[in-house]
Amino acid sequence: MKAKKIHKTNACRILDKAKIPYEIYEFPWSEDHVDAKTVAKELGIPNESIYKTIVTIGDKTGVTIACLPGTEELNLKALAKASGNKKIEMLPMKELEETTGYIRGGCSPIGMKKNYPTFLASEAQERNEIIISAGKRGMQVALNPADLTKVVNLKIMDITENKV
Repeated sequence: MKAKKIHKTNACRILDKAKIPYEIYEFPWSEDHVDAKTVAKELGIPNESIYKTIVTIGDKTGVTIACLPGTEELNLKALAKASGNKKIEMLPMKELEETTGYIRGGCSPIGMKKNYPTFLASEAQERNEIIISAGKRGMQVALNPADLTKVVNLKIMDITENKV
């Protein structure tokens, strides 16, 4: 029997080029269910393992990326302070693809159109592995958070609601 071929995304190719080990998870998705909680349920893994990617715009620095556990909420004030902004707000959804190259439910911190400042929630330091979008809906990659710093310009900060 022929093995199912996995079509690698740009994020996967970047990880391959950097020789970073990762595991691919694929699952069925629907337009109505692209949130982290649904992804965790589909994969049969704990919710806190899934990290969501949120795109924001700061008043001084422009586009800023946040990666945080799917179980947490982004603290906009903490992200603004960490990123050198006075004020930060969510990027309008209609601008997501043009800005990052990704669509809702498939936005990865790896391989965006530009190398935006990225902030990873400090909770990631407590984990050996986090699971992030591979750059398309229905595909995630699991990797060590320290390895993510090798391919993304990121800082680890307290950016979730429970930390401030």
